[in-house]
Amino acid sequence: MTTDPQPDAAVSYASYLALDEVLGAQRPRSEEHDEHLFIVVHQVYELWFKQLLHELAHLQAALEAGETSRSLHTLGRILTILKVAVAQIDVLETMTPRQFTSFRARLDTASGFQSAQFREIEAVLGRRDAAVGRAHAAGSEARARIEAAVARPSLFDSYVTYLGHVGFPVDPVAPGGIEDVLVAVYTADGEPAQLAERLVDLDEGLQEWRYRHVKMVERTIGDRIGTGGSAGAEYLRRTLFSPLFPALWAVRSRL
Repeated sequence: MTTDPQPDAAVSYASYLALDEVLGAQRPRSEEHDEHLFIVVHQVYELWFKQLLHELAHLQAALEAGETSRSLHTLGRILTILKVAVAQIDVLETMTPRQFTSFRARLDTASGFQSAQFREIEAVLGRRDAAVGRAHAAGSEARARIEAAVARPSLFDSYVTYLGHVGFPVDPVAPGGIEDVLVAVYTADGEPAQLAERLVDLDEGLQEWRYRHVKMVERTIGDRIGTGGSAGAEYLRRTLFSPLFPALWAVRSRL
């Protein structure tokens, strides 16, 4: 006669959320009080970046399947996550320049410019710069993910595919191209136009995050060289006002 094996221990709140790993991941390199806040905020950013990538993949699949309702819902969630990301800058700005300087040297070469997940998000949203991946070691998972995202259709490409599903096919060789189709989409004033407007919201949301980010950096270190030798605020200012979806802005003058 055999007996049943010992059942697994019940899942608890702590085990389900892997809290031992999550709460043990803050390892300050100094005794300065404010370094803990700096670490927590940036770790939370990386968690939100991971969720954004998860939602963007879901959104692209929905668009490419012509699923309007699921696309609108997912875009709404992405926009809400971006609002949270912007709001987190308020927390970082409670740290004064002197408080940051007190532990800044301990960061060594570490820099937010090295965030592979943010670079992957940029690629999903349409940035096509092969040099971005080369900031990470050849053969690394980070570089592979960025390069794969650059090679795949962008979010706007997925929206163009969606338009074909719902009666607005885009002829890539037509003189007016995508802008003529977008004029027709907005003239019809249906759900495809609603999706276009949510994409504009996404474009604005990322620009808002970039603006708040650059002002936070200026507020904290001025125009000094950024952490890890990056160009700091100067580089961040150059990223402002570069639209993700130029066609959605260009078409405004024709509506």
